[in-house]
Amino acid sequence: QVQLVESGGGLVQAGGSLRLTCAVSGLTFSNYRMGWFRQVPGNEREFVSALTGGGTMIEYSDSVRGRFTISRDSAKNMVYLQMDNLKPEDTAIYYCAARRTLGFRRPGEYDYWGQGTQVTVSS
Repeated sequence: QVQLVESGGGLVQAGGSLRLTCAVSGLTFSNYRMGWFRQVPGNEREFVSALTGGGTMIEYSDSVRGRFTISRDSAKNMVYLQMDNLKPEDTAIYYCAARRTLGFRRPGEYDYWGQGTQVTVSS
């Protein structure tokens, strides 16, 4: 059974930092590209960042590039999203996702999803 479990969300002031963690089990971790998405109720799920199985290719959305850093630890089957200089517009539910196929940005092409973790940035 595949499981993706996010943690690390919370309430932070603008300019602050949070680190999200996604614990992955039930799949061959190195075979999967991992991504982070976010969603505000009533809006579509938005791509944030993703990286390949070996971590050699990374993409970020324009809105987070330079502030967020994605990484993975193959020994622990974990994916991280370090979020710095947070802004109120970063407020959303953040989801971790896994995919076998090429590509990064389309949420419909991901195979597995976590349950999400809430990030709230106050002004």
